Parts: sequence; C-alpha cells; structure tokens
Amino acid sequence: MTIKEHIIELLEECNELSVKEIVSKTNASKQMVHLALLKLIDEKTVRKLGRTPKTSYRLIEQQPEKPILTIPVLTEKQNQFLEGQCLIVTQTGKLLRGIEALTYFCIEKDLPFERTYVELNSNFYALEKYYDKKGKINATEKLLHNKAFDKVWPDNLFYFSFDSIQPLGRTPLATLLYYAKQGQSTFLMTILIEEVKERIYAFIKDQKADAVAFVPPTIGREMQFMKFLKNNLNLSLPHIEIKKINCLIPLPQYSILKTENKIRNADNTYVVSETRHFKHVIIIDDLVDTGATLNQIAGKIKLKGIAAEVTGLGLVGSFKGFEILNDE
Repeated sequence: MTIKEHIIELLEECNELSVKEIVSKTNASKQMVHLALLKLIDEKTVRKLGRTPKTSYRLIEQQPEKPILTIPVLTEKQNQFLEGQCLIVTQTGKLLRGIEALTYFCIEKDLPFERTYVELNSNFYALEKYYDKKGKINATEKLLHNKAFDKVWPDNLFYFSFDSIQPLGRTPLATLLYYAKQGQSTFLMTILIEEVKERIYAFIKDQKADAVAFVPPTIGREMQFMKFLKNNLNLSLPHIEIKKINCLIPLPQYSILKTENKIRNADNTYVVSETRHFKHVIIIDDLVDTGATLNQIAGKIKLKGIAAEVTGLGLVGSFKGFEILNDE
C-alpha cells in the first residue's frame, strides 16, 4: 500500500486528521506525509482545513454530477454590473465576486444562469429608485410611518445599502457585514471598510456634522466590527460616547421580534455620556432594522441637550417598511 492510499484509508476511517496524527498512524516521515498530502490536494481528493499551525485534512466528498451550466457571453456593462452587485461567500469560506459568484450560486441552487441574471438585474433596478444621486437611501419616512414609535427623534435616517436582494438573498455590503461579524474576520472587515470609508467621509462633510457617535455592539465578541470601523475611520470629529449596559442575558436587537420590545430594550440598555454641546451629530450603526436603536439613542442625545440635530446612518438597512410607503 502506498502512503497516499494509506492516508485515504485513514481519512475514510477517521474523517479528519492532522499531519502529526497521520505521521503517527503511518510511521512515515513528516516530509513524506506532506508530499503525499500535496499530491492528494492537487488531485482534488483531499482538502486542507484551517491555517498553519492549526490545520487538518479531510477527504473531498464526491458530489453527484450536475448538469453543465450554460453561461452566455456577457457584455462589458453586464460584467461590471455583476462585479458590483454579486458577491458570495462559499461553503468553504471563499469570497467570490462577479460572474464567478453568480456561476457558483446557480450551480449550488441548480438555477439557469441567464434567467437568474435577468432576475437579479431586474430587482436591482426596481430598488434603484430608492437611492439618491450620491448612492444613499433616505429611510426617514419609514421611521415616521412606524406607529410603534411615540416620537421619532432623528431628523433624518439614511442607509448605504439595503440588506437583501433576490434571488441572491443578501446584497454585497450585507454579505460582507454578515460574514465579517459572524466569523470575526478582520480580512472581511477591512474589505467592507474600504467599500464604505470614502462614502462615510463624504456623508459627514455633506451633512456638516460637528460630532459623531458609534452604536456599540450588543453581543460580546473578541473582534468587534463597530470598534474596528471606528478605529479605521480615524475621524477627527469629537466622539460622543454611547455605552451598552447588558442584562444578565444580552439580547441582540435582531432576536427581538416586536418593534415595541426593540424600543424598550434599546431605551433600557443604551446610555449616552456627554457634557459637551454640538449642532449636528451623526449616529453610525452597521445594520438598521426597524430603527429602534437609533431612534432611542437620538432621543437621549436631544433630551440631554447634546445636539439640536441628529442624523442616523446605517451601512446596511432593512427594506421592511418601504413596501408600505409604496402602497400609499
């Protein structure tokens, strides 16, 4: 039996092994095991998991053959559209953009490429009417029409992107944000910040803001996106401190279903600590759902006389509520 055959047999039996474990079980040298594994990876028999020094190896499951996907020749404009609007993170953690991303999506979902492209393109242009000339979405009316709020405190609320688009599920910014936070990935956080950094600078300048505030995270993580964003933006404006007071069991806002309960949670768990006074404060949040968090924080800022004008900015925001405006 060759070393390659022995490794395959061991992986079939144990599912997953490190180099150290393979060396121990085969009595082969470490160098020989590494060479055999490299060949098996090249042959797409084995895949490597993790990063050095914490790596292991597993057999690649043989998937049933799928029908060959027919991909039409795309124009330069169509390719540019996909580069900007199609971003996928694969099951193995690979980041794909453009035609490569849509091809992967269609193969995984067993969908025809051309029809999927047309649906994505059509839905994108249906949402385009909500964006202004500078690429922002004005969500102020959505707040004003939400009867759950006794009072709407922000003067304005804007998003850079909606959170979802069909048939993909998430928009590119929402995809980066979701996986950056879930995986605490500084790699994805950096990509996301590069996408929005200049837009944030321009937004603050256009709004003539003289102070900013960052909504703190709800759930404790080793790597927090909002802290990473704040540090990487390195804004020269004064920062208003917002503290998050967690209860015995911290609840992320997205896990609370009713808007009334989101409002109550935000009102009882966010504290604004500031003695200075400003004209216009921008509150920045990564993801805005109902707007309950931004609304309650804006209220605390205004009631304390910290600022007369408060604007909310969400990197990503929910489309929920806009469909009501359409019906009016």
